[in-house]
Amino acid sequence: MPDPFGIPASRASLARLSTRFDQFAGRMENRLIRAVPRATMEVPTQEPIVSFTFDDVPDSALDVGAAVLEANRARGTFYISGGLEGQVEPGRTLIDRAGCRELAARGHEIGCHSFGHHDVRQVDGPTLTDDLARNAAYLDAIDPRPAPRNFAYPYNSGSFGKRALLTRAFRSCRAGGEGINRGPTDPAFLRAVEIRQPQQHVLGLARWIDALVTDPGWLIFFTHDVSPRPTPHGCTAPSFHLLVGYAVARGCRVLTVDAALDHMGLRPTGSGGQRR
Repeated sequence: MPDPFGIPASRASLARLSTRFDQFAGRMENRLIRAVPRATMEVPTQEPIVSFTFDDVPDSALDVGAAVLEANRARGTFYISGGLEGQVEPGRTLIDRAGCRELAARGHEIGCHSFGHHDVRQVDGPTLTDDLARNAAYLDAIDPRPAPRNFAYPYNSGSFGKRALLTRAFRSCRAGGEGINRGPTDPAFLRAVEIRQPQQHVLGLARWIDALVTDPGWLIFFTHDVSPRPTPHGCTAPSFHLLVGYAVARGCRVLTVDAALDHMGLRPTGSGGQRR
């Protein structure tokens, strides 16, 4: 007679293996996207520019993160998924329409993070198109704007086959990648550095600002919550304040993603061409 406890264990092992394989495939696809950019823009290297961005946008990002930026006479970019509106999760509650409206009124940029917060690799083109249109309608009802917004990939996971769709829909698309954008850069897969736990990691992020000042370009930070007990993907208010203050003290120009693109004089060109 089969061991009844062996079957669940085997299924669990297969599930873990499948997850690891998918994560590996995602990393390889991200590398492919970076290796074969669809189009590039030239990020100037004369001035250190920093952008602070938030994904999902928990209420602490509005209540604390935005206030820290404002105290330093700066603004941030907040990437919103309309389908997560008001969602309560362990350690955080995501903002609603009123919170988004408040951010826009205070001068912060509202970006797109898709509506359903799906990994774009895992949905087909028509489904993604519908999802992005739904989020556009949600955001436009809060913060109307005629120009394309900026986008951040859920889970920092890109899709080689959907680059054309995303390039048509957005001015830029931010991923992860732990790096500084300098020189020829793919606007559909911008590099960014995560502000996350553990606390020792957060305190060490000043080295990225030092590297930016030494060799200028465009450094984009991203995080989620800013709270006394942050989730693994967030930080504390004192840590965030130190990081923003350090960027300002080192002479970096702190801008939203949209304002950084404007400041650098970066404009879209055709597929396969260069942006400047």
